[in-house]
Amino acid sequence: MALFKRLAETERPALAFTLDGQPASGLLGDTVLTAVLTCAEHLRGSDFSAERRAGFCLMGACQDCWVRLADGRRVRACSTMLEEGQAISRDPGRRP
Repeated sequence: MALFKRLAETERPALAFTLDGQPASGLLGDTVLTAVLTCAEHLRGSDFSAERRAGFCLMGACQDCWVRLADGRRVRACSTMLEEGQAISRDPGRRP
């Protein structure tokens, strides 16, 4: 079940992307964080445990929303705009 539920701006064009190798979709103008959390229940695992995280500040000030793109770049999901065809990988976190 998705963590976020979209209530407005539902008429924007859809953008297809993959999340951990699975097809997903967001809308034009979404950040990666918004797109992921409207189709999944978490964004990544904690750096200190496998606890599921969903971002913290939602504005690029903390370090809680890092995801990896197919080209290997690590980006902040809250301040990176979703692009058509992006391949996004979530870090599962570290098990103690």
